[in-house]
Amino acid sequence: MVEEAPLSAGPKSLGGKGRVIPLTDLATQADPPRRATSGMDEFDRVLGGGLVEASAILVGGDPGIGKSTLLLQAAAAFARRGVKSMYISGEEATAQVQMRAQRLGLADAPVFLGAETNLRDILTTLDTERPGLCIIDSIQTMWLDTVDSAPGSVSQVRSAAHELVTFAKKRGVAIVLVGHVTKDGQIAGPRVVEHMVDTVLYFEGERGHHFRILRAVKNRFGPAAEIGVFEMTGDGLAQVTNPSALFLSDRDKPAPGSAVFAGIEGTRPVLTEIQALVSPSTLGTPRRTVVGLDSGRLSTILAVLEARCAIPFAGLDVYLNVAGGMRVSEPAADLAVAAALLSAREDVAIPPNMVLFGEISLSGALRPVAQTENRLKEATKLGFSQAIAPSRSKMAGVDGMTVRQMPDLTAFVGEMFGAG
Repeated sequence: MVEEAPLSAGPKSLGGKGRVIPLTDLATQADPPRRATSGMDEFDRVLGGGLVEASAILVGGDPGIGKSTLLLQAAAAFARRGVKSMYISGEEATAQVQMRAQRLGLADAPVFLGAETNLRDILTTLDTERPGLCIIDSIQTMWLDTVDSAPGSVSQVRSAAHELVTFAKKRGVAIVLVGHVTKDGQIAGPRVVEHMVDTVLYFEGERGHHFRILRAVKNRFGPAAEIGVFEMTGDGLAQVTNPSALFLSDRDKPAPGSAVFAGIEGTRPVLTEIQALVSPSTLGTPRRTVVGLDSGRLSTILAVLEARCAIPFAGLDVYLNVAGGMRVSEPAADLAVAAALLSAREDVAIPPNMVLFGEISLSGALRPVAQTENRLKEATKLGFSQAIAPSRSKMAGVDGMTVRQMPDLTAFVGEMFGAG
């Protein structure tokens, strides 16, 4: 027999009155929080323009992708600009962190190092040293002695994150938490940790590619979905100031199945190459292999091409890839995907100086997308002189760019491939 206590009827007495002020009372408004820049423009861009004091940032990524390398470089950059920076590792000894710093050419950076997992000792150290920036690598290794569970468990991660975020707000210290990820790519631990922090960043990249992408999925102090691009070198991570040139392969010779998509990542226009291969299938169910795009979106575009344009893909294997390992989730890529598929199927190359963008509806109509002018300006800077965009797109003239507007997918097929 187990006794069950009745449901609580709420607190037995009321607490003290909290202080509230009108939003329009200018006399009581606090000064806006200050930002500190690191000089790493790509890192500052993802943060929304710099590091905000008293902010909490969560950084996740696959093992070995370069999270610790990036944050050690960032800590050194902030320290050299006058921000007292501290790097506390729960996974490495201080000698190992120093070894990595020497390899990265950061041995002379004024960064304070620590190797500790007891959160009580870490908070005492932070309260005594009062740094402007503290990096905790990682939150899954932190241990709070008031919680009766092993480090890395849900309760430990939640409690440790709560203590660190609360400390950051009260003491004005910017805290960066490194989080491990699951096999699905999500940050391990309770989802409430992502709600507690101000900014959530994902460090992405493929092992076989030399570039890495730092992507903001949540940011209370700047635009979400912003990206920063880095290149992995022998001396650490180097910034890529022109990612569009990185994601475009050698395009001197036109090849069937290749289309250039003018996309937007956050506030930055990025050009990527979408590649397609269509071949006869010997299987009862043809293959549909997609890398860098949503497979469901590919199925939708294939269905629209067959239903609205009478172009069948039955009995054909379809392979779709975004060059360079980039991942595209914007619906504006629909037209470039359709162009690459048709180019591969008809064995007709798209002009190498052309970019495409536009969303395809189920009726086959092309819908206008946002920031058309920014897409065209970025394409012009890289030498592209032709563009195909949906009708009714809001844009002004861009020097050196010829834009053809298409009302629907049927018109596009007839214009580009002489059918429809």
